[in-house]
Amino acid sequence: MEKQKNAVGRRKEAVARVYLSKGTGNITVNDKDYKAYFPIMYLQNQVELPLKTLDVQSSFDFVINVQGGGQKGQAEAIKMAISRVLCEVNPENRPPLKKEGLMTRDSRSVERKKFGKRKARRSFQFSKR
Repeated sequence: MEKQKNAVGRRKEAVARVYLSKGTGNITVNDKDYKAYFPIMYLQNQVELPLKTLDVQSSFDFVINVQGGGQKGQAEAIKMAISRVLCEVNPENRPPLKKEGLMTRDSRSVERKKFGKRKARRSFQFSKR
């Protein structure tokens, strides 16, 4: 592998761009260590999940730019992008990642607000008298 590989992952409003290079397992998110960027253990595990599935935690370095959405959406966008870039490196990585459900884009997003309603489905309070 001579050149840096990259991939994009999306979830809700979050967009993550992942750049992969040979290294020792460093994961940098927006110029911070990912454990500092995601202080919650669950989100750290989401970021690590594709690496643990393939058992390649200490083989690659990842530089990640992520914007939009909340922390959970960003972590899941990163998970998708890491899975995609690992498939780009070696096509044999695809079946185990697909089995774990990491290659599927989660297309659920916030439902739009409708007119005549307070939110997407919530009506205004009704007063009989």
